[in-house]
Amino acid sequence: MGTQKETCEFKTEVQQLLHLIINSLYSNKEIFIRELVSNASDAIDKARFKEQTQPELFEDDNDYQIRISTDPEKKTFEIIDNGIGMTYDEVNENIGTIAKSGTAAFMEALEKSKKENGLSPELIGQFGVGFYSAFIAADKVTLVTRAAGSEEGVKWESDGKGSYSIETVEKEKRGTTITLELKETGEGDQDFTEEYTIRHIIKKHSDFVTYPVVMNVEKTEPLPEEQIVKDSDGKPIGDTFKKVRADETLNSMKAIWAKSPDDVTEEEYEEFYKHISHNWDKPMEILHKKFEGITEYDALMFLPSKAPFDMFRPERKHGMQLYCKRVFIMDDCKELLPEYLSFVQGVVDAPDLNLNVSREILQEDRLVRNIRKNLVKKIFSLLEDMDKEKYETFYEEFGQAIKAGIPTDFENKDRIASLLRYKTTKSDGKYISLDQYIENMADDQKEIYYITGENMNALINSPLLEALKAKDYEVILMVDPVDEWVTQSLPEYKEKKLKSAEKGDLDLDKVDEKEKDAYTPLFNFIKEKLEDKVKEVQISNRLKDSVACLSGDDFGMSAYMEKIMKASGQDAPDQKRSLELNVKHPVIAKIKEIFETDTTNPALQDYSELLLDIAIISEGGKIDNPARFSKQLGDMMAKAL
Repeated sequence: MGTQKETCEFKTEVQQLLHLIINSLYSNKEIFIRELVSNASDAIDKARFKEQTQPELFEDDNDYQIRISTDPEKKTFEIIDNGIGMTYDEVNENIGTIAKSGTAAFMEALEKSKKENGLSPELIGQFGVGFYSAFIAADKVTLVTRAAGSEEGVKWESDGKGSYSIETVEKEKRGTTITLELKETGEGDQDFTEEYTIRHIIKKHSDFVTYPVVMNVEKTEPLPEEQIVKDSDGKPIGDTFKKVRADETLNSMKAIWAKSPDDVTEEEYEEFYKHISHNWDKPMEILHKKFEGITEYDALMFLPSKAPFDMFRPERKHGMQLYCKRVFIMDDCKELLPEYLSFVQGVVDAPDLNLNVSREILQEDRLVRNIRKNLVKKIFSLLEDMDKEKYETFYEEFGQAIKAGIPTDFENKDRIASLLRYKTTKSDGKYISLDQYIENMADDQKEIYYITGENMNALINSPLLEALKAKDYEVILMVDPVDEWVTQSLPEYKEKKLKSAEKGDLDLDKVDEKEKDAYTPLFNFIKEKLEDKVKEVQISNRLKDSVACLSGDDFGMSAYMEKIMKASGQDAPDQKRSLELNVKHPVIAKIKEIFETDTTNPALQDYSELLLDIAIISEGGKIDNPARFSKQLGDMMAKAL
């Protein structure tokens, strides 16, 4: 066996992160046991799955268990599993680096948690740095592991300060052993070598782990009859019991999803939720169901209370785990729920599933498609039956995810649309549904009006809404980027068309043809002056008080969509939009007088540019030449005073 050894320095940000873990979470030290047990359970899950196709690698040791041992004299805590183990490269990748989700993001979330709610130890698991929680309680951590099918072991060791070492070593059996040299305990601190403490922590945090968590504990047994000393009356003298050491399984190992909901307590649900999700908050809702019919399967799902920090990151894992006859098949199971419901945490156990199932087979499996369809229906029903206040709390956290279902789940589009909530020009800052909007529509109103943008205050005061407000029509205010895709994929709801307040003709008031003819020469002139920047110059049926605004074609890109695409680095062609002018505004009447008096007046060029700048500013855009705008405005004010 060739030997390999190296000593590596932790990167600066990793040292900072370890410092945060070790010092900031000191009062929650016990969490490290849960994290290490969870990692050991994951390693055994992977071994059992691999055993289905390569049983020869596991023939010598397939009695899976997690063993804990402590030494009060040496002040050590040890956890051993006979799971999949790791190779040298895997140790380097999984243990030698920290937080694939991003070290900076972890520290930011930890600091935020510290300010808002007190420190949340669950962030450790949530950011994939569970192993490093060992340094909360340990001065030194040593990991020795051997991968299934490998002929050599690997040893990783660190004091969590500046560096770690990694080397190849002899190891007799497959699996991983982690040894913690514990910190000195102070008065009132938990003693992690004490049997009662370990028993309590396992029961509290890891009771539902599906493999036995075993510990050699001291027990009391009755003495054999022949060893009991008795007096002349035959009564025992002295002890009738003796102390012995024996293995004891500390966890119940009950597959909570296979039990009847009546037999599961709220506390048990919460602890299992924490176990699978690494979330500290209680779940908002629990959905526990046994599906019966041609095929049977158990499902236990949780709606989180808080959206995860990485909910919209491409690398984020889905929350569903798949089991077959209580044998773990896979986590991150994208086939069980659509992407927009990936925040749901839970387990599905389908006994009729092929144990050797692959992702490719899953995508085509009729049973899996049936499960997915039923799970989605149950989640919809759960959301639809929530009381108003609770649903709004949920929607604040996960509304953007639900909206993402509109352009991606055509089959359920209408049902998803009924779950959408928006603030409007008349809702006084509160959410309403599309159904409520329709109920509130004016008698002469035929369409659902909306406007998109990034700022609620700017939208509610937008000049584009003036004519709609004058008609007393309610307008939906959309400020999430995903709303742009919602409106593209939802042209109508319950036979009412969705109409953008900034695109196409609103058909609110017919333009007087005589008036149009009267302004056509001026508007043609302005269009010629702004030829590179606007598509048309026309009389506005949107404006009542403001002088100018920009509008797009019915099927064109909104100003907000163009901004989103450019901000994300996508190619978005500069769109020419129509400059709409309010011919009832005295400024337009004055410009018309100047134009009809002298078409060569240089002020007309300035006024044309000024009108466009006003329109751009009114929608929250950036003008090309702020200095010119400032000078023109200053000159006009000076003349008016």
